[in-house]
Amino acid sequence: MGPDTLTILSGSLVGLVLGLVGGGGSILAVPLLLYVVGMPSAHAALGTSAVAVALSALANLLGAMARGLVKWPCALAFTAAGIVGSSAGAQLALAMPGARIIPLFGGLMLVVGTMMILRKNAEGDPDVRLNITTARTMLPWILGLGLAAGALAGFFGIGGGFLIVPALMLATGMPITHAIATSLVSITAFGLVTAGNYALAGEVAWRTVGLFVLGGLVGGAVGQLAGGVLSRHKSLLQTAFAVAVLGVGSFMLIRGTP
Repeated sequence: MGPDTLTILSGSLVGLVLGLVGGGGSILAVPLLLYVVGMPSAHAALGTSAVAVALSALANLLGAMARGLVKWPCALAFTAAGIVGSSAGAQLALAMPGARIIPLFGGLMLVVGTMMILRKNAEGDPDVRLNITTARTMLPWILGLGLAAGALAGFFGIGGGFLIVPALMLATGMPITHAIATSLVSITAFGLVTAGNYALAGEVAWRTVGLFVLGGLVGGAVGQLAGGVLSRHKSLLQTAFAVAVLGVGSFMLIRGTP
């Protein structure tokens, strides 16, 4: 099977997972690009993944905007802080040997898998607003957590939705449905900033990006259809995916450790 076919299939798998269980599927992009597609370096996989994640998030953001779920003042404040962190994180990753990033990414996947198992659909206030009255207590949390989430997203070339969603809920008290929609603004921006840094360093395979995104669109459409049929079993699907993330993370941690 040729690399182009493997790239499309890998993108389809990420899209399928996103369609079935929601956020978190993009964490598979880097290991798939490294171990299935066979990209030559961790830096190239991270840069290529960042572009694909940003484009995917942008497509989903348009849908969230149409449903009126995005809390724009919170999104813009969080994103502004995160862009600073994302650029710094990407530059730090580019300065490190790629081989050292792989076990760190494996460790991150273990954290992601654990958070997915433990995360609950917590209730919140759907009417929460960032304004002059609430800024004194809310804004420091939004800016601080945005900076941290952006730095991690930039360093690892990921969307970081699994970090951004709980961070927004903690900082603002918004419910998870609004947090997921609002997070797409940051994921798109972080991905574009990270992708820009890698592109300037020549670490983005644009043909691979196109094929991966194409596969992701097909897989996402199938995943959304299947997700509707399997909606009663979504909790089980999320748990199964979290276990798979833990397994892949363990593999990367063991393989990447000297």
